[in-house]
Amino acid sequence: MPITEFFRQRLAASGYDYPIAVPLFEHLATAAIAVVAVAQRDAFLPPDWPLLLAVVAVMAPMVGDMLRTGTLVPRPLLAAVVIAATTVLMLDPPATEFDFAPLLLMMMVGEVAATSGLAVSLVTAGAALTVPVAFAAFGRLDGSASWYLPAIALGWIIGRLMQTQLRLLHQERAARTIAAEQSADAERQRIAREVHDVIAHSLSVTLLHLTAARRALEQDRDVDEAVDALTDAERLGRQAMADIRRTVGLLGNGPSGSRPEPGIDDVGDLVDDFRRAGLPVRFEIHGDPSGITAATGLGVYRVSQESLANVVKHAPGSDADVRVAIGADAVTVDVRNRLRGAVPPPDRNPGNGLRGMRERVTLLGGDLKAGPDADGWRVHAHMPLPSTTCAFGLVRKTPRLS
Repeated sequence: MPITEFFRQRLAASGYDYPIAVPLFEHLATAAIAVVAVAQRDAFLPPDWPLLLAVVAVMAPMVGDMLRTGTLVPRPLLAAVVIAATTVLMLDPPATEFDFAPLLLMMMVGEVAATSGLAVSLVTAGAALTVPVAFAAFGRLDGSASWYLPAIALGWIIGRLMQTQLRLLHQERAARTIAAEQSADAERQRIAREVHDVIAHSLSVTLLHLTAARRALEQDRDVDEAVDALTDAERLGRQAMADIRRTVGLLGNGPSGSRPEPGIDDVGDLVDDFRRAGLPVRFEIHGDPSGITAATGLGVYRVSQESLANVVKHAPGSDADVRVAIGADAVTVDVRNRLRGAVPPPDRNPGNGLRGMRERVTLLGGDLKAGPDADGWRVHAHMPLPSTTCAFGLVRKTPRLS
């Protein structure tokens, strides 16, 4: 395992998954400051070797941060060690005017502020500020404390800004994950609606053809009529299988076929399928379908398909009327069927078909109503047409792309 990946895993496990360059720079900078502070005191030569222990004390908890798994060295312990080491160094003032030792406090305060809560970081910053203030009070800094106090405060500010940025990054990642899950759920629901519509339509029409074939053989002994009905049933079955295979193929990574989704121009063929299966259907379409988008056309087709399938399922033997009206800013689909018996009350728990139709129409910005109407049942869907605003405030319908 590369050394960078090793450290990156430990940072991620601690909850502060900064880029590896951030802690690496902070630790190297702290080590460099500690070495310069010792060099200012000639501690690399005897008899001041004990001051080297300050460098070891400063680096020990930082190395521990990189090696521990899941947690960091306790921040109060880190602060206590660095404050003690800095104090030891400052007890032996250097010959130069500027002392690098207090800068260790700035680096430590920044690290604590970036990897701990607000209360811990404020207490740590306050304890660090007392060190140069105390040495200045005893005349050990020669008035240079004014340089170190803003530096320590700046370290705290930078650390808090880094932690705030990290939290915002975590929130953005969580929001993206939630959005991806919601998008996947919406796609699964869309595919479920498509599969339901295809299966409901194909089974309804196929059963009508099989019923017609059985009656032709039982009552009329008409083999030719029975063969025609079975041929239509076979054709619709194969078409349904192709539609299901294409829809389910959306769940995979491979291509799902080049066959386009049905649209408003296919509603007439849909009605003809039901007519050939024995369902009396009157069909009317008014208006110019050229301005209908592919999504709206698919919605018109699916609403008509599911409504006629429900007629076959819940009202066998009745006739139906399908009317599509295309206006300047909306398209409406009206499907009615007459019932021979009493009109049932509205269902408080509609099935998947009605729920799927309503969700599909709602996604297109429209509304759908379904319920008893006089002596029958009515499904009414209203879907607005997208439009674009031209110059001088004129509204122009968006043409459908072929």
